Amino acid sequence: MTDDAAPDLRASDNDRERVADILREALAEGRLDMEEFGERLDATYRARTYGELAPITRDLPAAGVTAPAVSLTKDPAPSDDWAGRIVGGDDAGRSSWAVAVMSGFQRKGRWTAPRQFNCFAFWGGGDIDLREANFADREIVINAIAIMGGVDITVPPGVEVVVRGIGIMGGFDHREEGVPAEPGAPRVIVTGFAFWGGVGVQRKLPRAEKQRLREERRRQKLERKANRRELDASSRSASWDGGLHGLHGSGAEEHPERRDGRGGHGGHGGH
Repeated sequence: MTDDAAPDLRASDNDRERVADILREALAEGRLDMEEFGERLDATYRARTYGELAPITRDLPAAGVTAPAVSLTKDPAPSDDWAGRIVGGDDAGRSSWAVAVMSGFQRKGRWTAPRQFNCFAFWGGGDIDLREANFADREIVINAIAIMGGVDITVPPGVEVVVRGIGIMGGFDHREEGVPAEPGAPRVIVTGFAFWGGVGVQRKLPRAEKQRLREERRRQKLERKANRRELDASSRSASWDGGLHGLHGSGAEEHPERRDGRGGHGGHGGH
């Protein structure tokens, strides 16, 4: 079966089997759940024409064809993008320290992270968000002191993280270490001291990227619903055509009996 085949042409058993193979592969890859797989497989074996088969696999890659790689987090940022965020120059006039004593501090949004940022939290907490920040250099250091408090550091995808802090009855989060850096992305070194406190590091998407992914998932969901409606309509059409074919077949079988009956009457007339 080809995409340019006339939709009214009759499909062969081989055409239906090729569609069934695509559905089985999609089920194995997790593109379809069992319920939807069963619905589409039933529609496949009921289909009589190319036009009825086409919508069944319209949103699936062909069997044996590798689908394009799709990132569920963030597409790799080109080097030029990171180059635009590494602004260089000295740290004069930039926010380079923060203190929270029984209180809190935040550095987030559009700000420039200096080559070294020093922060101190005592019975309080701090939030350092680098997702939308510019960087004074390709390598910056965040020196965090947390005593009976905590500091949370958020980095965007693609940034390399190195954690060198020391914790006593507290600790530093090392989970984001070892993630490969994107070309041209900066390195963030987290160091310092935590006593009865902690310094956490997490990797999150920027808010604009999260919104884009939500819209993309919503669009894909609407497309799947539209495909399922089209599939249901094709299945109903195939069932209706099959019913009509059965009625026509029954009518054709009755004609010989009528002729035999008339022939019988004719024979009695001869007597």
